[in-house]
Amino acid sequence: MPCPELPYSGPQDWATLQNRLAGRDAPGANVDATVTDILNDVRERGDQALVDYGRKFDCKTLTTDTLKVSPQEFEAAMAEIPAADMEILAEAAANIRDYHERQRENSWWTTKDDGTILGQMVTPVDRVGLYVPGGQGGQVPLISSLLMNAIPAQVAGVREIQLTTPPRPDGSLNPYLLATAKLLGLSELFRAGSAWAIAALAYGTASVKAVDVIAGPGNIFVTTAKRLLMGKVGIDMIAGPSEIAIIADESANPAWLAADMLSQAEHDPLASSILATTDPKLAQAVRAELEQQTVELPRAEVARKSLSDWGAILLCPDLDAAVDCINRLAPEHLELAVADPWALLGKIRHAGAIFMGHTAPEPVGDYFAGPNHVLPTLSTARFSSALSVQTFVKKSSVVATSPAFVQAHADKIARLARLEGLEAHARSVEKRKS
Repeated sequence: MPCPELPYSGPQDWATLQNRLAGRDAPGANVDATVTDILNDVRERGDQALVDYGRKFDCKTLTTDTLKVSPQEFEAAMAEIPAADMEILAEAAANIRDYHERQRENSWWTTKDDGTILGQMVTPVDRVGLYVPGGQGGQVPLISSLLMNAIPAQVAGVREIQLTTPPRPDGSLNPYLLATAKLLGLSELFRAGSAWAIAALAYGTASVKAVDVIAGPGNIFVTTAKRLLMGKVGIDMIAGPSEIAIIADESANPAWLAADMLSQAEHDPLASSILATTDPKLAQAVRAELEQQTVELPRAEVARKSLSDWGAILLCPDLDAAVDCINRLAPEHLELAVADPWALLGKIRHAGAIFMGHTAPEPVGDYFAGPNHVLPTLSTARFSSALSVQTFVKKSSVVATSPAFVQAHADKIARLARLEGLEAHARSVEKRKS
């Protein structure tokens, strides 16, 4: 298995790993010009542009009348899904909702002795647009992404949530996607994919309402559209390819570690799987497991290229060296596959999500445990956080200064204003002095 072993004993070895991973954020030709043309086209021609792009790339029979999914389609999908699968979806949704309910923030107020009241008012945005990739021609829709994006918006109190997803060649949508939307009480779903879907959500069309925040993963065209529209609308984040890092000691199971590395490697040829271990024998065993398990995967070629190009097994003299590497890497997912993960947790400063111990593999967070799986990538965990309820709210400062406050502080405020050369600011306060 072409997943190289590298020594890592401290900061002096960081440059080697950093150079190996350079380029993951530059996946190919720049598509800004193409996406800009699409955005402008949708802004000018609305629904007809959505239909034209949809016919060209997804479904040749798409019309303006079939852009929006009908209530009957939702009902038909619900009837098609096995009851056992619906129970799993419902349980996952409940876990995700319970976790995000704990992220709610309340408005707050404070009063001063002079009667001044200051506060912060927390309110949801009015309307959110969620992009849901169809996945391999609609055969493997990312229903987990729908759950992870829609539920925090609902918990935040967003009243209107619109969904877009590319149709299959026959115009249909995967029934699991429709059933999941129905389970969540969402009915505004449109057949639109790629950059034109993002444009419709940002600018609005006759069918699609303009939104305040756009969230959801997608390909380079979706990601570029979101980046170009920042400022026009809020977005969740600029997501890069998936990644996992694992710190492991001699107590770890090599078969489990290999499976966890492959859980990310199968995503994308640009995905990165890094193992940092203090045990050379474990490293050797993991390499053997990677070789054996990769050939058993349907996406073996994708996983093999990911491990070859962007994977690594790091041999560290101790856990402190492994932690140093991880804090510099700031990975999307971090597994602490060690005998005492809680002893390490306080040393971890940068990671999107942290999975504790041998029985908390990354996929439990992807689908079921409750925390959000939309996480910062490409080392942005240094300053960014998982998608959350806060993604869909805004905070307004509330200022109610009393007459006594103005009398006591007007001269100070006026002085600060004049230091900045803003005379009207100064006079605005001074006119309120008695």
